[in-house]
Amino acid sequence: MIQEKGKVYLVGAGLGDVAYLTVKANELLAIAQVLVYDALVDTQLLQCVPPDCLKLDVGKRGGKPSTPQAEINKLLVKYCQQGKQVVRLKSGDPFIFGRCTSEIEALKASGCDFEVVPGISSALAAPLLAGIPLTDPVLSRCFAVFTAHEPDALDWEALSRLETLVILMGGRHLAEIINQLVQHGRSPHTPIAIIRWAGTPNQQIWTAQLNNILKQTTGLSLSPVVIVIGEVVRLRKYLQPEKICVDESTATPLAMSTNLPPSPSPSLSLPLVGKTILVTRSVGQSSQFSDRLTALGAKVIEMPTLEIGPPSSWEALDHAIAHLSDFNWLILTSTNGIDYFFERLTTQGKDARALTGVKIAVVGEKTAQRLKQHCIQPDFIPPNFVADSLVENFPEQLSGKKVLFPRVESGGREILVKELTAKGAEVIEIAAYQSSCPSSMPPAAELAIKNHTVDVITFASSKTVQFFCQLTASISQNSDGNQSSVVAYLDGVCIASIGPQTSETCHTLFGRVDVEAEEYTLDGLTQALITWATK
Repeated sequence: MIQEKGKVYLVGAGLGDVAYLTVKANELLAIAQVLVYDALVDTQLLQCVPPDCLKLDVGKRGGKPSTPQAEINKLLVKYCQQGKQVVRLKSGDPFIFGRCTSEIEALKASGCDFEVVPGISSALAAPLLAGIPLTDPVLSRCFAVFTAHEPDALDWEALSRLETLVILMGGRHLAEIINQLVQHGRSPHTPIAIIRWAGTPNQQIWTAQLNNILKQTTGLSLSPVVIVIGEVVRLRKYLQPEKICVDESTATPLAMSTNLPPSPSPSLSLPLVGKTILVTRSVGQSSQFSDRLTALGAKVIEMPTLEIGPPSSWEALDHAIAHLSDFNWLILTSTNGIDYFFERLTTQGKDARALTGVKIAVVGEKTAQRLKQHCIQPDFIPPNFVADSLVENFPEQLSGKKVLFPRVESGGREILVKELTAKGAEVIEIAAYQSSCPSSMPPAAELAIKNHTVDVITFASSKTVQFFCQLTASISQNSDGNQSSVVAYLDGVCIASIGPQTSETCHTLFGRVDVEAEEYTLDGLTQALITWATK
């Protein structure tokens, strides 16, 4: 058997956001067998590779431990020689401060096939997204891009004479950059813009002058940032959409200012901007909730924590469907219950007419909407979107009533059954579906939890809380798999719950809940997060 020939693709990830990934890069990620990626690559990009792709984090971040370049070179050669399709994912463009020379030399020396795929460099995109042109017929006929990683190695006398400067990796040396430019003749009143996390929901922009920018940025982590210095920074207020200019209407014009406040990026008026939210949900579930949060400015990482499937046996449900006329009420507490009940109804050769004479109660507006998709209007929806409210507000006496309750096979609503029975109802519980924990978590979610970059975790059911704990307990080599190892990852993270029952599970497993929806729906949870973020 002839082994498939391997190849290494040195790919630019652009600004990190999936929206700024090139079509070619996206195609290569979709077929990658091995992914070797940098620290500044957005974790959402890790979801673009196949599930069985080997992912290797070799990230380089200033001041923190990183994989030696020689080791990265060896990894690329190793997997290429094994016949793998390897994507070496780099921030921005591979040939702009991407350390490609060493990697290509190692690949050529070992006879490895390779290809370089360009990406959008932050040196060009960050100023553009901030509304700053790098060239102008009057203010800037040229610009220079350089890294301030080693300030002492730069020719500051030459740089100070250029009209526009674009500086990468300069956050830690901002004071030295300003000092060198002013010492070599640059006016202390020269405009400067600092753009952090360009092109992401976390983007922030500060504008001022060389002599006062440090007052705004002292104590801030300026990484990753792009710094723009030159008269073109003054054009920013004229080149932004009108709605953004309104946001900045209270700021003093740069030409008259001695100490400007940070200038907001286009998304800073959104309530969840700057927040990274981990959304736990069912496998295959609609991403509408995530889309809502993203529209409000959040960076969303999805973490499926529930797998829904058929029960271990259909026998009980089939028997109940065959005798539907024996029941007074059918209670449905979830969309999953509805989906599997009606799927089985169809399998048995029946349709909604089989429910003639049976009243239907549902819990939650979303469940009611799913029922209406089967052309059935529920007879009762409790005022509060929780199952406990159903018994308290039931529209008729339950004594002597026979109730069919299709539910999850394990871990269902025992309290609901107990309370219905206490009211005199005969409750027939049947397994309509089963929920289980996925075998693993997505790499993007695992990386975000490990690196403590998550601000909020949302839970929409008790099961998502339980399975989150089960998945999280295994992500650290040092974890002993118990509760304390899970809680350690949640230090400083806001725990957001959809309602009282989910909150109770959070209290049991985490010891706290920080946000609970007043209306027990995803819309209610969204509103609760907005309230929390804007306090």
